[in-house]
Amino acid sequence: MTSPEEHRPAGTPDAPLLVVRGEAELEVEPELARIAVTVSARGRDRRSTLDDLTRRNTAALDLIKSYGDAVERLSTGTFSIAPEFAERGRGERVRSYQGRVQLTTEFTDFTVLGELTTRLADLELTRVDGPWWSLRSDSPVHGEARRQAVAEAVQRAREYASALGTSLASLVELADTGVDGPQPRRPAFGGGVRRMAAAAEIAEPAEPLDLEPPQLRVTAQVSARFTMAPPKL
Repeated sequence: MTSPEEHRPAGTPDAPLLVVRGEAELEVEPELARIAVTVSARGRDRRSTLDDLTRRNTAALDLIKSYGDAVERLSTGTFSIAPEFAERGRGERVRSYQGRVQLTTEFTDFTVLGELTTRLADLELTRVDGPWWSLRSDSPVHGEARRQAVAEAVQRAREYASALGTSLASLVELADTGVDGPQPRRPAFGGGVRRMAAAAEIAEPAEPLDLEPPQLRVTAQVSARFTMAPPKL
């Protein structure tokens, strides 16, 4: 059984083979910001815990939806409500119930992101994680990185051929060796913003967070094989 390497053309004295790599790296602004919102409730009674969780989940959804077109996508992830058992005593004695709903939302308007994350974090028993910055899957940035990588491979091959006093004859193979990015996709605040407030607590609204979008790095690499006109060595 032959390997893929054995099928590749090896070149001949009349058509020498030239193999080069092309790389491109772009730094661009993000197109999307994603945050995760976790709404919680806890109580001694299952029904009251579920009612509190429903109310807080509705409050979070209504707040996010109030930002209209700035919200690209909103979805509900996992939902759970489970008993917590007493550590001591006989039998299955339930100490309390804990419920949780996870929401994920993406934004295209970053000017409202700091205000919304702060308002969400100020809700009862609500945790916010993020933002994670990214590009759209069909962003033209990916195509531009590939075009620049190919252009660099051709230019590099021409320079090698010129150094030998000859020119390129034909392209034999072009392989995409990877498109990385966008990087970084790290959260702007690591552990999330948390607000664990009692229902009766009254406080002044928190100042909006100042969230600055980072530059994202997108890279592309290609491998190209050319034949050359025979050089005069």
